[in-house]
Amino acid sequence: MFFASDNWAGAHPNIVAGLSANAGGFSNAYGDGALDQAVYQRFNEIFEREVAVFFVATGTAANSLALTAYNKPGGISFAHRESHVIEDECGAPSYFSGGSRLHEIDGALGKIDPHNLERTIGRFAPEIVHWGRPMAVSITQSTEVGTIYGLNEIETISVIAKRHSVPLHMDGARFANALVALDTTPAEMTWKRGVDILSFGGTKNGCWCAEAIVLFDLDRARELAFLRKRAAQLFSKSRFVAAQFEAYFKDGLWLDTARHANAMAARLAAAIEDSATAKLAWLPQANEVFAVIKKADAEKLQAAGAAFYDWHKPHGFDGHISEDELLYRFVTSFATTAGEVDRFGQLIA
Repeated sequence: MFFASDNWAGAHPNIVAGLSANAGGFSNAYGDGALDQAVYQRFNEIFEREVAVFFVATGTAANSLALTAYNKPGGISFAHRESHVIEDECGAPSYFSGGSRLHEIDGALGKIDPHNLERTIGRFAPEIVHWGRPMAVSITQSTEVGTIYGLNEIETISVIAKRHSVPLHMDGARFANALVALDTTPAEMTWKRGVDILSFGGTKNGCWCAEAIVLFDLDRARELAFLRKRAAQLFSKSRFVAAQFEAYFKDGLWLDTARHANAMAARLAAAIEDSATAKLAWLPQANEVFAVIKKADAEKLQAAGAAFYDWHKPHGFDGHISEDELLYRFVTSFATTAGEVDRFGQLIA
């Protein structure tokens, strides 16, 4: 019963087969091989326009370099206070950019409140040298608490960003999970709604080590190429990242794995709703489920083989948590089985 993180899951068998199929022979290095070029073209097809694609090793590298692509002296990027870039990247965005800042924005359940964004970003007049100046806005899709920005919500935030002449970045570590939940297209969830640069995640959804920066603002591509090299993220044998993405996209595998993970989350949420010992904190929208459980009961579940983490109470959550309870996070993946979920459901029934 592995619900600690989708990072705990292994690689999908099709991804492994793709790596094996491309393990032999010789290919141009540093992203110039035939397979690399074919995958770049596949990204163009998926996003319905020409994009610039940069493979990197981790989501932290993708986010940090994406924001650094728009770096400026005194630059400030605005993100939700509980976003990954602020809470879980050890200052990497500031380090990669050479000193830019991250500014927290409030909003309920992981999503930036547009009014708060407008009010906060407006405090930093770009002509006032003492304060610093707006550099970017970053949203997470799906969020750290399993919620999803609707298409209109993305567009609303983009309008604010554009009004202040800054780009909109999307942290898409769980991009596919949000995409299938909204039943939309990659183009509609990104550039058609005003997203300028995307951290496209594959690792949480069945890949081994495959992340990419997808740049819709092609004028920034040459600069980002140098930034990636300087950050030690240019792979010599990049075909092994390309091979993962080739298998990931083939026959819609990436969408199938995301749908499965989301379906398992919904199944888990239903079990929690029926439970006598656990309370669903809010309805999941992707593949993360949050529940309020007594600490003693949670310890028993973990002793029985269930892996999950306690979680901090997010901004905007108004549910009651007693002193003997905690909020816990459960994450499902492509590898989660209905049997695992049902076994857990029996333990909390």
